[in-house]
Amino acid sequence: QIANHPAMVDTDFDGESGKFSDIIHTLENILTKGNKVLIFSQFVKHLELFRQYFKKHHIPFSYLDGSTTNRQDVVTEFKTNEDIQVFLISIKAGGVGLNLTEADYVFILDPWWNPAVEQQAIDRTHRIGQKNTVFIYKFITKNSVEEKILALQERKRRIADSLITTEESFIKSLSEDDIRAILE
Repeated sequence: QIANHPAMVDTDFDGESGKFSDIIHTLENILTKGNKVLIFSQFVKHLELFRQYFKKHHIPFSYLDGSTTNRQDVVTEFKTNEDIQVFLISIKAGGVGLNLTEADYVFILDPWWNPAVEQQAIDRTHRIGQKNTVFIYKFITKNSVEEKILALQERKRRIADSLITTEESFIKSLSEDDIRAILE
């Protein structure tokens, strides 16, 4: 959480977050061009920081997390209201059952240990009817646990990819670290 914004773990924190500032700067550039953006985080606290910022700066947005009861209404509002360019989504709540081809940008604010969960979130835009190129941004704090999560994701991808090959080539391709990771 601290890699995202120190205020997520220290409620008295009064400073800035480089990651938060970078996300806002990137978002502002995209919004001036009229694009729609899906913003995913695994932390509702993180999404709340963005909600507060958007309200303070009068940026219309849609919001969905696990407690949202009117999911379809929120999705319809994002899809049909041209003034709403931003959709804040909890990655676990928004990873399935949504078709959001109106968005052409996806922000992943924090890496999830399972790359399939991130891919499901990204797939919200890659649906039948998507006419635009979709740009994916992953915001990673340098020298943090987030870089280690990316390394774990890559290792999981390599293992999964090698499962598709023959059993013999799979076993030969495993390193000692891969075997240890499988058994942990």
